[in-house]
Amino acid sequence: MMWALVVGVGPGLSASFARALAGAGYEVALAARDVGKLAGLAAEIGASVHACDAGDAGAVAGLFAAVPDAEVVLFNASYPVRGPFVSLDAGEVERTLRVSAFAGFLVAQGAAKGMVAAGRGTILLTGASAGVKGYAQSAPFAMGKFALRGLAQSMARELHPLGVHVIHVVVDGGIRRAGAGDAEDATLEPDAIAGTMMDLVRQPRSCWTDEIAVRPWVERF
Repeated sequence: MMWALVVGVGPGLSASFARALAGAGYEVALAARDVGKLAGLAAEIGASVHACDAGDAGAVAGLFAAVPDAEVVLFNASYPVRGPFVSLDAGEVERTLRVSAFAGFLVAQGAAKGMVAAGRGTILLTGASAGVKGYAQSAPFAMGKFALRGLAQSMARELHPLGVHVIHVVVDGGIRRAGAGDAEDATLEPDAIAGTMMDLVRQPRSCWTDEIAVRPWVERF
């Protein structure tokens, strides 16, 4: 039996990836702060559901005690905060860093412990345009996503030789929302991103990717 864990589950990319994992034969565990929103997806793919504040070390330890053998783990949580730099609320900035970066560390470390022992596994961290270039009035999100990217780079250099595949996925553009009327060419289709991520999970270790950027073909970069 193959297990996969998706942390920070919402209706977009993480839901699409969970469906793709289930379709590939994985037993999927879904984790989020608000598990009420996961009932439909869990019933659809037969997944287990776990309440977890990914920024809380104890909660993350409990999550991996409940799902100890995950071979694929996706960290997809974030908390973007925008506004003029001089008027940013320090508490909100701290929360952004906790959700976007510190939580990523906790989840990745929890995943890596079991994977290093097993000598195999895949950890994916969802990045963003803000982790490559800091935009005006988006300093907190840039701080968090730059930190997550640095974490992924350091992990890849340390863990790849131990058999653990670490991938930072830069989502460079807006993700299409169901029923939102997003222009087809201007946004990323979540199922398409999930398909790319599944290709990364299946990569032979002789040609592992440590970072990939996905964007609509009309997106400037």
